[in-house]
Amino acid sequence: MKPRNIFQLLLLLVVLGSCVDNPNVTEDIYLNTPAPSKSWVNGLKRQLALTMNSVLINTEMTSDNYFNNYTLYSKVFDGPQISYTDVDVNALQQEIGRLREMADYGLEIVVAEDEDVEDESVAYMHFCRGFALLLAGENFSGLPIEPLAEVSDWRTLLEVALEEFDIAIAQTADTEAIAAYQLLKARTYYRLGDLDNAKSIAGSLLNNTSLLYTVGFDGENGVGNEMQNATFTSTQNRFAPLPRLDFLDPKYFDEGTAASDQKPVSLAKAEEAYLIVMEALLAENDLNGAKTMGIDLLNVVNTRPIELLDDSRELRNGTNRSDYPVTAVQVRENGEAMFKDGYVLDRQAGDITVHTVSGTKVTEEDITAATTNDQLLYLVYRLRQEIFISEGRRMNDLGIRYPVSQTEQLNNPNVGDSFTQAVIPSFIPLDGGMDDFIVDGTTGNVTMLYDMNQVIVDNKTSEDVAPFH
Repeated sequence: MKPRNIFQLLLLLVVLGSCVDNPNVTEDIYLNTPAPSKSWVNGLKRQLALTMNSVLINTEMTSDNYFNNYTLYSKVFDGPQISYTDVDVNALQQEIGRLREMADYGLEIVVAEDEDVEDESVAYMHFCRGFALLLAGENFSGLPIEPLAEVSDWRTLLEVALEEFDIAIAQTADTEAIAAYQLLKARTYYRLGDLDNAKSIAGSLLNNTSLLYTVGFDGENGVGNEMQNATFTSTQNRFAPLPRLDFLDPKYFDEGTAASDQKPVSLAKAEEAYLIVMEALLAENDLNGAKTMGIDLLNVVNTRPIELLDDSRELRNGTNRSDYPVTAVQVRENGEAMFKDGYVLDRQAGDITVHTVSGTKVTEEDITAATTNDQLLYLVYRLRQEIFISEGRRMNDLGIRYPVSQTEQLNNPNVGDSFTQAVIPSFIPLDGGMDDFIVDGTTGNVTMLYDMNQVIVDNKTSEDVAPFH
């Protein structure tokens, strides 16, 4: 049996396990059940949730958004120390690969056997294949597109993702899905540095201010939101945000029974269109136009829902850092900046405000006050960090990429050594520097050791960051 067929059968077992109760159902029986494509789509939705769990946990920790304040997750990604031998690198690669392979199997096998297959099912399969390739291209230096194939570099992965999104758009009549897939195309063009296409597509979506496309979770059936667990549900307080981002944590929470209250994760939302156009205008030296776009973006963020939450049991009492502030102290981005209020919350003083979709401390006054492109570009990356927190996007903005895993190389003779090296730009602080901060022993005020948004701006001409510059 070919390796691909073996993998397909394993995928079938995963879907059958989530969709049917009879363990004796074979592939032939499954393919001859009524509407197998619909149940395959349900399996894809489950795998999409599992894939996003792996993406969020690993990339948020690798970035400066969060650090591991307990020992359940990776002990080294906070460094960032990334090796192709790391089991977490392999696990993330596998989850992305499963999503892509499940989409392939659905399109090549299930759809062919389903006489009543609906266009929406086919569109969703192409979306999942495209999204898996997008995740691969954003987070890895390269990955094989097919089992045992040669490694495709990250640009090729993104280019193939665009093709899949185009097919998904052509197959569906769902206007919400079309808008989301278009925005994912803009996101892909953005990462490729294709200003014209990214700006054009994003610009066409600016009027869709409520756009929000999410992946759901099902805690009662073993597919909970792991980021929610890491930042809220777990009693061990596993993840702690950079103190400057404390006001945005948690994005996901549960009330009552955790298993029955698992929050969705955004895959595409209106704010990204504004961010793409804003950065494109800066690259075109249109400072005033970018300011206007930034103010419009804040209006979108301000329409997003907020909730009040009793988070008094959050004491930041992990084992890796014992001096995390738990009262409303002031924070500054670096040793030269002004101290600011409102970034670290006192969770014992009453309910906190939770930004369930997007939140930011950037104000219209901040945007208006910018007098240079770089000053506003700095705010763009602050906005991106704050709006996309807990969504697995920050590591991409920092230019960090995982390598192809050792497991893949050992089983695939087409994997060369060049793809087994992580991409960590030279300007990224090591030894936990991105997550480090100093607490004043008298005032309790906090100073970040590194302002990574300024680091991005200072290195904007690097091929690793700021794709339009």
